[in-house]
Amino acid sequence: MKEYEIIRSARRTLSVEVTVNGKVLVRAPYRATRRDIEEFVIKEQDWIERHVAKMNERRRQRESMPVPRIGADEVHELAARALSEIPPRVRAFATEMGVTYGRITIRNQRTLWGSCSSRGNLNFNCVLMKTPVEIQDYVIVHELAHRKHMDHSPAFWAEVEKVVPDYRERRKWLRRNGGQYIEGMKMGNNV
Repeated sequence: MKEYEIIRSARRTLSVEVTVNGKVLVRAPYRATRRDIEEFVIKEQDWIERHVAKMNERRRQRESMPVPRIGADEVHELAARALSEIPPRVRAFATEMGVTYGRITIRNQRTLWGSCSSRGNLNFNCVLMKTPVEIQDYVIVHELAHRKHMDHSPAFWAEVEKVVPDYRERRKWLRRNGGQYIEGMKMGNNV
C-alpha cells in the first residue's frame, strides 16, 4: 500500500487526492478513526494506483520537455500585452454570457491561470499570453462562468460549454502543456 498523508478538518466525509508530484493525501473528518481511514484507503487502492501512475507519467513528460525560461523583461512584455488584449475579449464574452464583472487584474501568478473573486473581480496570469488564443479564450470563459456558479458543478461546466463547446480538449491541452510556461516563469529571473 502506498504511503499517504492524512489531513484532518471539519469535513464530513473521507476523500483522497493524488498531487501532481504523486503524493497521496487523505482528507478526513476529525472524528474518523485510523481504522476508518485505513479501510477507506484499501477500498480506493485501485483508484490511487491509477492516479499515482498517471501523475508520475505526467511528471516524466514535463521533465522531458524543454522549459523555456521567461525572464523579468518578457514577463513585463506579456503583462502589457495581456492588459491590452484580454479586457476587450472579457467584455465580448461577458456580453455573450449575460454576466457582469468588476475589475480585471493581470498578474504573474505561479500556479493559477485565472481567478474570479466573489465580488466579480477577475485575475489573469500574464503567461497566458504565451498559450494559443483558443486556450486564452477558454480561461476567460471559465472565469466568467464563475459569475453564475462559484464552483465547478455540472451547471458551471454547462455554462462553459455553451460558449466553448470543446472546452474539454482545451482544458486537457492546458493541463498537459501549461505547466511548462509556469515553470519557465519560475525558472526565469524569479520575478
